[in-house]
Amino acid sequence: MGKQGKSDTEKAYREIMAECRRLYAAKMQDYGPAWRILRPSSLTDQILIKARRIRTIQIEKDQKVADGIREEFIGIINYAIISMIQLEFGWSDTIDMSVEQALERYDHYTEATYRLMCDKNHDYGEAWRAMRVDSLTDIILMKLMRVKQIEDNAGKTCVSEGLEANYMDMMNYAIFALITMAETSGSQQ
Repeated sequence: MGKQGKSDTEKAYREIMAECRRLYAAKMQDYGPAWRILRPSSLTDQILIKARRIRTIQIEKDQKVADGIREEFIGIINYAIISMIQLEFGWSDTIDMSVEQALERYDHYTEATYRLMCDKNHDYGEAWRAMRVDSLTDIILMKLMRVKQIEDNAGKTCVSEGLEANYMDMMNYAIFALITMAETSGSQQ
């Protein structure tokens, strides 16, 4: 792999997010925003299940279910965005959001998270490129433990970043993992 630049990252990021959005939009057509009934802790647990499955496959080098690591990272990305939408609107006992509104909010959080990635990439000099996919998985799991603790503290923090920032970080680490996997010819899949 040659030296990758900022424009390579931004292009790859946009391509991955376009794929994630296509899946999200297709699921909106199938189910609508049925996830509106999920409380934030349930969404956190959905991401946790996906991250733990990735880690298990990475460690065991074996899987029994067809969806692979790549699909699980995409799931983490989409559930992170859903989690941010739920933080904004709160959860509901009914499906109280149109597909169009769910897609608009998806795009809003995609752009906000993209801007955060660009800012952090500038400051950190794309340090994630030196990381292993396994390490990116572990960081997502650590962020999930932080989120669970914040949720257990009724969303309050003393000095730490809040829930939305942690979901954005999880999303960006999942995207970095997908970029790394693609650039290493899928050898991590």
